[in-house]
Amino acid sequence: MCRWAAYRGEPIFLEELVTSPAHSLIEQSHCATRAKTATNADGFGIAWYGDRPEPGRFRDVLPAWSDCNLKSLARQIRSPLFLAHVRAATHGATRRDNCHPFVHGSWSFMHNGQIDHFDRIRRPMEAMLDDEHFHARVGTTDSELLFLLALQFGLRERPIAAMAEAVGFVEQISLHLTGHARVRMTAAFSDGSTLYAVRYSTDEHAPTLYAAPMGPKGSYCLVSEPLNDETDTWVEIPAGSAVILSDKGLDAAEFQPVVERAPPQDAALQVMVG
Repeated sequence: MCRWAAYRGEPIFLEELVTSPAHSLIEQSHCATRAKTATNADGFGIAWYGDRPEPGRFRDVLPAWSDCNLKSLARQIRSPLFLAHVRAATHGATRRDNCHPFVHGSWSFMHNGQIDHFDRIRRPMEAMLDDEHFHARVGTTDSELLFLLALQFGLRERPIAAMAEAVGFVEQISLHLTGHARVRMTAAFSDGSTLYAVRYSTDEHAPTLYAAPMGPKGSYCLVSEPLNDETDTWVEIPAGSAVILSDKGLDAAEFQPVVERAPPQDAALQVMVG
């Protein structure tokens, strides 16, 4: 399982989440405490928003703890909204294209969890993408493909609903082709204005997600694990929840997959007989 941290509010330096806290994201890259594996050494990435609509991004395949560039950038970059991720690979090789966050236009996305049977359902998932989103794919992970599906289903106009539809479609395809469906995820995504997050699982083992105020009033961070031992500060987000951070503050809502589309029959048949 991966670890991630995200922030929205008054501009702060990235190091306030990535490197400085006692249990910073870099610390979690080699000593995670609330994940199946303590080590998340298959690359890292940061995406941050500044004066342009599209985010800046830096990714590499080195373990986060061993990259001096990450520490230097985190110390110098100040942003009102950013996403940071350390990877423990489940699907896809250890290469830069598979490191989170993923970016398309003004949108950024990162994910912790996995889609079971991804090798069997990948092609029908890809078949739902139009040319724009299909050709935008550069890596081989289930995470990037889920992001592109959500964009295909309307993430720009209705972020939480589109993500619910994308997850529902994945579960439907998995049931159709394998007889089983299991998706475990916490994901964060943003258009540079609002920060969204989802915690969900088809079983009782949803990856962890916490929220806490940070910095000036109205500023919040979302993290896979608390960044310090101040237990009264951190609120665990329940499974089956969506979180929205905007100028209005933090809002939460129920998150459940929605099935709106039938599986692409030709692609599904090709997978079954191929």
